Amino acid sequence: MSEYDKLKLDNQLCFSLYALSREVIKMYQPVLSKYNLTYTQYVTMLAMWELEKAPFKEVAKKLYLDSGTLTPVLKKLESMGLVNKYRDKNDDRMVIVELTQKAIDLKDDIKKVPDEMYCKINGLEVDELINLKKSLDKMLKQLGK
Repeated sequence: MSEYDKLKLDNQLCFSLYALSREVIKMYQPVLSKYNLTYTQYVTMLAMWELEKAPFKEVAKKLYLDSGTLTPVLKKLESMGLVNKYRDKNDDRMVIVELTQKAIDLKDDIKKVPDEMYCKINGLEVDELINLKKSLDKMLKQLGK
């Protein structure tokens, strides 16, 4: 083994995660285009369907996004009529993000997306996918501290 083997692209966990992430997101695009959503907008909506109404900072934390990334996503979702943003009445420093009725209705339409996506993933059994997700969640929890 060469002293430079650690520097080979094929030996980089970060590159495998990066490349896989890009490929998975690419798989989502045709499915999400039916709903006029990008992948980032979709995961933001997933978070919002869980939270329903939450401070901006809580949404950002749940998504592991900084405000510079999340702000334009929420702005677009607001222009699409899916969320409302407003200042908290008790603390005008706090921005609240809340689902609209249109977003609540969309949730019922979009609930089949996860099953569609699982069907598109070839090469791994269901239990392997579950274990992979658990490992990735564990890693994210450690790195996200």
